[in-house]
Amino acid sequence: MQDTNEKKRSGRNQLLDLYLTFFKIGATTIGGGYAMLPVLQDEIVAKRGWATESEIMDYYAIGQCTPGIIAVNTSTFIGYRKAGIFGGILATLGFVTPSIIIITIIAFFLQNFAEYPVVQHAFNGIRACVCVLILDAVIKLGKKALKDYRCVLIFLAVLVAAMFTPVSPVIFVILAGVAGVILMPRKKEKTTVADKASDTDGKEGRS
Repeated sequence: MQDTNEKKRSGRNQLLDLYLTFFKIGATTIGGGYAMLPVLQDEIVAKRGWATESEIMDYYAIGQCTPGIIAVNTSTFIGYRKAGIFGGILATLGFVTPSIIIITIIAFFLQNFAEYPVVQHAFNGIRACVCVLILDAVIKLGKKALKDYRCVLIFLAVLVAAMFTPVSPVIFVILAGVAGVILMPRKKEKTTVADKASDTDGKEGRS
């Protein structure tokens, strides 16, 4: 009975930890979406150890391919991995709760203050800051994702196509996935003659 109660308390503490961790990330990160990725990486990989660099990159990739905001999707994946369905739900709620509160407050007051020059200048400064945060996320992701010349080719092809064509980003994601399957090398198991002979001798010995 005591072990059961301890497990329940541990589970509740883990769920609370997930909620509070992602609440902190959501409350302290300006820019949303891609701008949140460096903060997620620092908190989840470096500080908490809830995922490795390779795993967090996979979560980003999946989050990009699924509906919704990539940072929110990533929090859902991490929460689910740590504590199942409830972990995914609470991690997601923790992430979006600060945004809901702050946006509601801003929406209430914005109509009265949006036309003031000082508010407009502040927004201009915030936009510039968000661009830097997004660029920082791109650089960090690029260092991890562009592992060889094949990845670089896919990156350059999508970059050029995105800049000069009106094609939907969804199409780019699908085509990049297909290109990855086609271009990336596959590891094949090579069975030598000696290995086959060894397997044959082993089978004969057992028989």
